[in-house]
Amino acid sequence: MIEKDLSLTQKFDAYQPNGKTKVDIMLTDVKNAMLEKGYNPVNQVVGYILSGDPTYITSHKGARSAISKIERNELLEEIVKSYLNSL
Repeated sequence: MIEKDLSLTQKFDAYQPNGKTKVDIMLTDVKNAMLEKGYNPVNQVVGYILSGDPTYITSHKGARSAISKIERNELLEEIVKSYLNSL
């Protein structure tokens, strides 16, 4: 068993080499799964964020499982940040 030096700050890198965050990549996958099943991804993701009910997200291609791994407030923060950075 390898022991970690708990006095050192651990680094977590959420950015991928292409500059996208893991949330960006996950949302793209969720959007594509929703489109494949004939759902409007914007409406469904908004429903999920507002209600917390994962059944707004299709289970197709693991989309529901993927989006459930991200806290809703973190998801909303990334969406707003992306939108504001695009202005």
